Amino acid sequence: MRIHFDSRNTDHKTPFGTLRRGDLCQMNILIPHDCGAVAVGLIVEDCDMQFCREIPFAPGQRDQDYQSWQGSFTLDCGLYFYWFRIYKKDGSFRLFKQGSRTNMELGDKWQLSVIPEDLTVPDYAEGAVMYQILPDRFCKAGDCDLSDKLQPFTLHEDWFELPRYGPDEEGHWNNDFFGGNFRGIQEKLPYLQELGVGVLYLNPVVMAFSSHRYDAADYKRPDPMLGTEQDFRELCQAAHERGIRVILDGVFSHTGDHSIYFDARGTFGGGAVSDPDSPYVSWYQFKTYPHDYEAWWGIKTLPCVNELDPGFLHYIIDGEDSVAAYWLGLGADGFRLDVADELPDAFILRLKKRIRQLKPDALLLGEVWEDASNKRAYGVSRRYFVDGELDSVMNYPWREAILDFVMEKDGGEGFAERVMSLAENYPPQVLHCLMNLLGSHDKPRILTVLGDDFQGSKEEKAHRRLNGEQYELARQRLMLAAFLQYTLPGMPSIYYGDEAGLEGFEDPYCRRTYPWGREDALLRDFYRGLGRMKKTHAALRKGDIRIRAAGQGRLHFLRSHEEQSLHILVNRTGEPWTAAVRGTAVFGRALQIMDREITLLPGGFCLIEEIP
Repeated sequence: MRIHFDSRNTDHKTPFGTLRRGDLCQMNILIPHDCGAVAVGLIVEDCDMQFCREIPFAPGQRDQDYQSWQGSFTLDCGLYFYWFRIYKKDGSFRLFKQGSRTNMELGDKWQLSVIPEDLTVPDYAEGAVMYQILPDRFCKAGDCDLSDKLQPFTLHEDWFELPRYGPDEEGHWNNDFFGGNFRGIQEKLPYLQELGVGVLYLNPVVMAFSSHRYDAADYKRPDPMLGTEQDFRELCQAAHERGIRVILDGVFSHTGDHSIYFDARGTFGGGAVSDPDSPYVSWYQFKTYPHDYEAWWGIKTLPCVNELDPGFLHYIIDGEDSVAAYWLGLGADGFRLDVADELPDAFILRLKKRIRQLKPDALLLGEVWEDASNKRAYGVSRRYFVDGELDSVMNYPWREAILDFVMEKDGGEGFAERVMSLAENYPPQVLHCLMNLLGSHDKPRILTVLGDDFQGSKEEKAHRRLNGEQYELARQRLMLAAFLQYTLPGMPSIYYGDEAGLEGFEDPYCRRTYPWGREDALLRDFYRGLGRMKKTHAALRKGDIRIRAAGQGRLHFLRSHEEQSLHILVNRTGEPWTAAVRGTAVFGRALQIMDREITLLPGGFCLIEEIP
């Protein structure tokens, strides 16, 4: 017989998932009598797998086959790993995790995070619908004063042209613009409200040379092509009137070389390269001044900064007129931190405290591609949650789980494991405001991913589009994927245009302009329905999650909050599935309801509200 311990089962561990500092954790492990156990110890290790302490367990209830061993403890804030040592009269053995079961001597260690007791996230972010916009490519309204726009640049005359996918005759990349601006975004706020959007995330808006604007030239100035400070202020005011918060991309690991800080071309004067006595020199990591320096991923137009340089900290965070204070003062509600794993924990925590001081409900979200609870970067375990640094992260693990299931690479078992792994590892308040994405500016368009695996040249990809059969398959898959995205805990994030049927391979094709007047109306209306569903069901915004069944192309999970229980069912198979659930179907596709019995047809999915 096998030793029983399941950290996700409250019969074995309470509370579920993470602990707050000071919380009492209680564990119960069941050991067969034939193991000959005379004592049990819980071995706790720190994030570097170094021994912390051994917690003795005491014998509890006993039945015909098993002896229960129980223990309780508290821990200080931190990331921990644990396993069991089972003592016998003639020695001992170690017990590890193997999937959801246990295994002697071989396997993984269990994870346990302890978070600050005062960790909170902004209420408005829990379960909100997020909408991500690359500002140059969403909507243009009126004209902007381009007299101070960094040169050279080109402006497309046709909104529907392809972005340039190669360097120009002078070797410049990403310096072609379509003219999307703040007033254009403001003009489309009614559309975003119809989608149920509660959080608007804008890719960089600061003055920069490139159209993506990840190469900041002046952190305290909007890019002239986007408009003025007043334009941005009015955008935020109008968004707030519609219940929409605005967060900005914070790009603090590097600047542009064509900037007031670095000034590689001598355009501004007073930069680190143009003036050896510049106050910005200490920001950068020169190997041999002035032309040999650390650059982001070796890209010389993106010189890296030392984020803990006192001058940089004062300029970005601490100063009365700091970058954080400047944008929050104009109306922004927080930041998404670009490449968070390249920012020191001390920098992130300092920024978090400062923005909460300036605006108590400011949101801080990090770009992390893995499980952020146990992320290690540059040999250090990150403290995003155990120090309360981040409110949320980009949820790429769930993206992969959803896509693998929808594209029939996983029968559902992998989906369930990845979903519950994060539910166990992340603080519940963080879980409810995860940025659950399917598309982003760093990935091919989701329709293209779901409908075409073409591996041709960049030139071939520029003009390739899904044919009719591919498009229909991709659209059906996207509806299923989006349904899962909206029913899981967190903020479902729409990358602008995904809801309208926009296609495209990797950058720059995934950064095409929004297809105003050419939208896929069926897909757009489906997203509107998802937004209403998310907004009107508290259990989808703040409820816990339990997997009821997962496998063979079918999923059944439960979201519960207070008196509301919602069943989410998905049938990816080619056969009908009659759900053993009594309730009211409130959203779904490809289903039949007869005599209160709900049958999902092939490819069907449904949200059922349980009848008390």
